[in-house]
Parts: sequence; C-alpha cells; structure tokens
Amino acid sequence: MFSSALKSFTSNISANYTVSSTPSSICGAWKVYDGKKKSTGKAVSIFVFERKSLDPQAGGFGPRSSSSSLKKVHEEVIARVKKESNLLARLRHPSILELAEPIEDTRSGGLMFATEPVTASLAGLLREKDDQEKAGGVAGRPSRFVVEEADGQLRRRELEIDELEIQKGLLQVAQGLEFLHESAGLVHGNLTPDAIYVNAKSDWKIAGLAFAGPPDTSDTSSNIPPLSLSEVLYHDPRLPRSIQLDMDYTSQDFVMDSNVSSAADMFSLGLVMLALYNSPHTSPLKTNSNISTYKKLFSSSSSAPSSTNNFLSSRPLPKDLLNDVLPRLITRRPGQRMNAREFQQSRFFDNILVSSIRFLDSLPAKTPNEKSQFMKGLPKILGQFPRSVLEKKVLPALLEEMKDRELLYLVLQNVFKIVSSLPTGRRAFTERVIPKLRENFVASKGPANERDAAKEAGLVVVLENMELIGESCSGKEFKDDILPIIQLGLESHTHSIVDKSLNCLPTILAVLDFSTIKNEVFPVVAAVFSKTSSLGIKIRGLQAFVVLCGGASHGSEDLDDGLDGAFQPAKNSKASNSTVLDKYTVQEKIVPLLKVMKTKEPAVMMAALALFKQVGRIADSDFLATECLPILWSFSLGPLLDLQQFQEYMALIKKLSAKIENEQMRKLRELTSNLNTTRSNDLMNVGSTDAFFGSNGDDVGENDFERLVLGKGAQKDNSDMLGDSLRPQPQRSQSSRAVTPVFSWSTPPTTHGQNQMNGTSMINGFGQAPVSTLQPAGMSPSLNSFAPLKPTPPTSAGLGNSITNGFGAMAPMQPSNVPSSPWAINATAPTNTSFSKPAYARDQAGFSIPAPPTSTSPFSQFSIAPPPSQPQPSVQSQYGRGMGGSGMQANGIANGTQPLQKKTGLDVYESLL
Repeated sequence: MFSSALKSFTSNISANYTVSSTPSSICGAWKVYDGKKKSTGKAVSIFVFERKSLDPQAGGFGPRSSSSSLKKVHEEVIARVKKESNLLARLRHPSILELAEPIEDTRSGGLMFATEPVTASLAGLLREKDDQEKAGGVAGRPSRFVVEEADGQLRRRELEIDELEIQKGLLQVAQGLEFLHESAGLVHGNLTPDAIYVNAKSDWKIAGLAFAGPPDTSDTSSNIPPLSLSEVLYHDPRLPRSIQLDMDYTSQDFVMDSNVSSAADMFSLGLVMLALYNSPHTSPLKTNSNISTYKKLFSSSSSAPSSTNNFLSSRPLPKDLLNDVLPRLITRRPGQRMNAREFQQSRFFDNILVSSIRFLDSLPAKTPNEKSQFMKGLPKILGQFPRSVLEKKVLPALLEEMKDRELLYLVLQNVFKIVSSLPTGRRAFTERVIPKLRENFVASKGPANERDAAKEAGLVVVLENMELIGESCSGKEFKDDILPIIQLGLESHTHSIVDKSLNCLPTILAVLDFSTIKNEVFPVVAAVFSKTSSLGIKIRGLQAFVVLCGGASHGSEDLDDGLDGAFQPAKNSKASNSTVLDKYTVQEKIVPLLKVMKTKEPAVMMAALALFKQVGRIADSDFLATECLPILWSFSLGPLLDLQQFQEYMALIKKLSAKIENEQMRKLRELTSNLNTTRSNDLMNVGSTDAFFGSNGDDVGENDFERLVLGKGAQKDNSDMLGDSLRPQPQRSQSSRAVTPVFSWSTPPTTHGQNQMNGTSMINGFGQAPVSTLQPAGMSPSLNSFAPLKPTPPTSAGLGNSITNGFGAMAPMQPSNVPSSPWAINATAPTNTSFSKPAYARDQAGFSIPAPPTSTSPFSQFSIAPPPSQPQPSVQSQYGRGMGGSGMQANGIANGTQPLQKKTGLDVYESLL
C-alpha cells in the first residue's frame, strides 16, 4: 500500500499533510492522492511518481540493453519529471496548475509534489465517458470520481462533459497557451488530454510540462534547455508510454520539419478538440508511437484529418468548429494556423454563456460600473447554464466577489438564484455560502452607531431569501450561523430591515427548537416592539407575537379564533404547537406589553385584536377575565375606531365572556355535585352514634351486647340504645311514664351526683332522674309543700357525699303538706324559696342537649335504671332537697303512683321482656 510506503519517506509533505490511502486518479506517470494540510485543513492533491514504474517489463527490451544505458535513460526520465514540477513552481497563471509544495526526492527514489485539488485529468474523464457510453449510451450516467473531501469523507464528484464545458475548458486552455507562448516564451511540446487537469471548480488547467522548452525562433536567453526532437521522437520500448512523447497528438512540425514553434501546440490543440467529439474519445491519428506510421498517415489525404473527411471524426462536429476553427488549426503550414489569442476570438466561442464565463474570469480587472452591469444582467441567463457549471464555476466566482461591499447585494441575488436551481443546492449552501455570509455579516460587525448602507442592502437580500435558507441548512447550522444575522437585522436602526427581520419568524419557528425561540428570539422581538416609535414596526411586532403564539403569519384573515373550545389551526400557518410560546410566557410577558401600549391607532388596535384572539385560545379563563377583558374594553373604546372595528372588538369580548361563563359554570356544576354528595352523606349520619363514633352502621355491636347481658338471642328493636340520648328528647306525658328497672349491680339513684355531675343528665345544672317527666303548665306548688331543711342523716352516704362534695353541707327539703294530686309534686318551685340554686346551675339552660358523659359513674343516662322499690320519704325528700328542686320526679313517683310489690330474682326484669 502507498500509505505504508509514504511512512518511509522523510519529506515535508508526508510530515505536514495527511494523505489518502488510495489514489483518486492516475494521470500519465503520476498517481494522484487526495491530501489535507494538518495545520489548516486545506485540501490539496499530491502527485507521486514511483521509480519502480521505470522497471522494464518482461520482453520490453532486447538482451543487448546494458544496465548502464538503462540507468542513463532512467536518470533522463527523472530529470524530465523534476523539470515538470520546477516549471509549475515558476509559472503562475489561472490556467496553469497551481503548485502547493515543490517536488521532493526521497531516499527510496520516489518523487512527490502537492498542487491545488484536482478531480481528474481530461484523459481520465474521456475514458470514463467512453465507459459510460458503452454502458448506457449517450444518456448513461455522468462521470463520477470518488474523492476524499476536506472533512475526511469520501464523496463522488459528478463531472459532465457537455458542450458548454468543452467550450469553457478549451477557452481556459487557450488562455494558458497564450500565457506560455507570449509571456513565458515556451512551447508546451506535448499537449495531450493527459496534460490537462480538471480541478475541483471544474476549471481546465495545463500541466505535463516535461517536454516544454523555448521555440527555435526565440532570441532571448533562457535557462530552460531547448527541446531535442531527435531524442523525444524516438520511442524507447524499455520505458512506459506515459512518460514519452505521445505522437498521436504531435504536430507535423516536430516529425517532418524538426521545427519547434508555438504553432505546434495549436496543431496539438486541434487534435485534442477532435478527441473531445470523437467516439471513442481518442485522437484520430493512430501512430503507435512510430515515426514511419505517422508520416504514412499524412502522406494520404484520406488518412490525414481534413475538412473533406470530417477530420476523421466518427461524430458530427459543431458547425463553427468544422468550418472556422479546425481548418485553421490542423493544417500543414504553421503560418496558416491561428495563434492562441486568435483562437479565443473565434466564432466557436461567440455565445452568451461562454462570453459570460470569460467576463467572470476577468471580473477583478473590470471597473465598478462594468461589474455592476454584469451582476444585474447575470440573473437573466443563469437558467441557461448547465448545473455543473453553475455549481463549480459561476457560484465560486461570485462568492469571491462578496468582498466588494458595493456589489454585495447584487452578488447575493445571483447566489441565491443559483442555490435554488441546483439539485445539490443544500450542500452547496452549507459548504460554500454560509462561511461567506458569516464572514460578511457576523464576523465584520462595525461600530454600533455607524451605518453601512452596502452591508444593509446585502442584509435585506439575505432576509428576503430566508425561506430558502431555512430549507437549505439544518437546525444547528441555522442557529449558529443564520440566527445572528436575523438578530442583526432586528437590532438595525432601519425600519425596513427590522420589518423584513420580523417577517422571517415563520421560517424561524419551522427550523429552531422551543428553547431557542423562547430564550433568544422572543426577547429580541419584545424589545423591538416596546422600543420602536414606528407604527409599521409596532403592527409588525403584534403580527410577530401572533406567529409566536401559534397563529398565522399575517393578521387575522385566516385565523379561526377557536373561542368555542374547538381549536382549528390556520391552514397556512407554519407554526406548530411544539414551537409556539408556552402559556406562562403568553400571560406574563406578551399581555403586559399590550397593557402598557399607549397608541390607539386603528391599525395597531386591529393588530392587537388579532393577537387577543390567539391569546384567547391559550390563556386560562380567570386570566382572561381579570387581565384580558379589561384591556379589550379599554381598546374597544378608543376614539379612533369606526363602527365595524368596534363591532369586531365587541364580538371578541362576547366570545371571551361566553367562554369564561361556560368554564365557570362547568366548574361550579362539578363543585356543587361534589358538595351535594358530601352533604347528603353527612345528613344521613347526623344523630347516630355510628356517625359520632365512626361506626359503619351495622347492628352487630347492639346484638352482641343484648345477647351478652340477657343470655338469649337479641330481640329486634328499632331504638338506638346509645343514639337516643344524643337526640333532643320529646315531651312525655305523666301517663306514659315507664318504670325503669334497677339491676342488682347498679348504683342507687341517690348516688347519681357522687364525685361529679354527669353533664348529659343535667337540667338547669342538676342531675335529673333517669326518667324525666314534664309537669302541666300553670300548676305551682306552695312553699308549704316542702319540709323544712334538716341536716343530712349519716346513713345517706351517697346523697350526702354528693351534696357535700358539690355544694357543702345542705339540709334536704321536706314538704309540710303533701298534696293529694300527684301534679303538685311536679310543680315548679316558687321563686321566693328559702334556698337558692347553686351558681353554676343558674347558668345552665334547662333543656339544652347535655355534653357527652365524661364520668365513669355506674349510674348515668346510658345505663338501665333500677326497678322502683318502696318509697322512702326521707330519702326522696333528701334527694329532692339536695338537688335543689330536681327531685320532684322522685316525689311524683312516690306520691302519684301505687307502690309496686317487690320482686326478686329474674322477675325484676319482667318489664323488659
């Protein structure tokens, strides 16, 4: 492999350049490799000549050849190869191959030098074209060469040899020959397709100067030795044909006259032109490198190319070439041939496209007025150029002229027209145009207050073609290289540039991501809107906000306000939900800008109306009610609005109000439904112990309790043993008094107030009997019905303790006369009684629902009262007096009812069964 061979070279090229592992083309004796300079990344082509290519082939020469003579021939060839590179270093012309690194001779015998990047030689293109025609005819695939680009990627370069390419290339070759003949004083000597190279710009360059030398008629001294025809015309079979003179393109001057003149190159140029149109693409002369054969061909008119035999071309030739050019090139007498300058002025190049290319090549030498006129007329004929010529010739030449600020806007107009017409326009734009745009607009920022009219004119052209730019580059390239140009336009002091920059927002939204739009684009647009004093920019800013909110790019013509809840995006809107601003930015950034807007011009008000339509789709209902509607009412009452405009405002206000109303009603319906469900569940549980104590509402606990205390299956009862005490008790008549049984383990009623008063059985602050009765209204007992107060007997421990503990020592009340009617006992005590209620008892409400029990007293409202026993007046009296009138129930039981016979055993529970 050549890469391993290169490592053995100790050369400047191998040290400073990276070289591809395989050659891109073979041109004569040279293998051409793609390379790249390590320090700058500049692309080059590296020509390599290997000494082993000079080794004789088997049967290539006779046994008489000595090693010394062969070595001498090899030295002559090496000297000739070095001569070619040295002449390239001396000759500098656009049509001469440009040398990048001089030739180097290494210890391994290899030679190499570096030049500008080339794609192939003309001979290689013609061979490729022959293969193409054999494979698919004339309409076969174009010529392709795989080359390594500067970024290290292998790509195919398509090369087409059409009529314009041929004319352009021949014109460039003629310019190079003119330079060699008139300026350098040299004759090329071996002008063949192998000596012509096509560079990356599709320009034809002259090389292969190994046989170049001064003409015989030269009277100037030259350090270049003259061409020895006797040596070069002799074909050495020991050497490859590629390093010897190709007699198929040699002039008669060399072979028959032994005369070296510039006219010989023009004869060779004529044969090259025939090869371009011939099929196969070779010279019409087949000499086999033999002088005798060459002379024999020209000895007969039928075998010599002439106008009578179509110059031995197998295909028809162009009329101008056949009648005007070739007869003055392929002719026997040198004096009858046209020179290089005359060849360029021939009718063969008399067309608008070739003339435009010639003018483009000489553009740096033209005056500013000529340049301007050329740039203005160029768009009219760009469509006639082949695409390959546009991409490789016209576009690079125009980009080089962007350094002229006065022509910047004209050049850019043509550049964007070319990019839009190329099928590979995206690649051409990213590789060629973007670097120039960055160089002219971003990298060359001048003072902030200094206005550059030429630069602004070019900026306008860029902004007008922003849609094409967005389609021709990726999002990252747009953000890094194009977005700064748009921001430059937004910050401009020229209103027209700001207006065009704001018009680019639809393209920006389609290319950039949400974060970039929110953090880099929106702040600049908001700053322009808030600071501008131009009504036009103010309106354009409002339209820009509409776009940023997801609307169409122009006004409200195509906007469906969507306030009915069915959002329908505009058909021609390029913004998508993933790229518009979020709700927070719309509510907190855009609407406040509208709130502080002072202008009331109708155009501005209607642009704001379109924006509010878009905001109505995004903002919350409460925000619309509290923030947007007040602004809309303020705008609608503007004194400059006409009737139709006011009606449009009112229509939006009504739609927004309807939207708010519907949303609020929906919320309230949902809230009311939830509250009703909750309240219904709460009301169903009020007054039940299940709700109070968190029970699930079943009767398992009650049944278990009755089964436990009664010793038999529980009877179904609708009453709630615990819940009834929490509900207000209904009034009961005395005739419906129930006898409360007393268990053997229950505490007697006299101990009800012991230790502490039960809050749930208090009337006016005192503990009441287990069964309460209501007394008839209007019956009041007299004071004589109570016995005088006496000390508590020691035997009444329960009641005495409760009275002592609750109120101190107090004698019980005893009635002096017991009325015969039982109602008298239950009458309310007169207010002038000799004793008074305790203070805390007077503060209690008589019929208030008592608090739940906090005492563990064995006798409470929640326990079953013991069965009545024989009345004991002293105890009942003491109970009545000790409770301050609360013992009237006990008196009523003793005096108003018949005494019950005492029962024993389980008979005491008879009333419960």
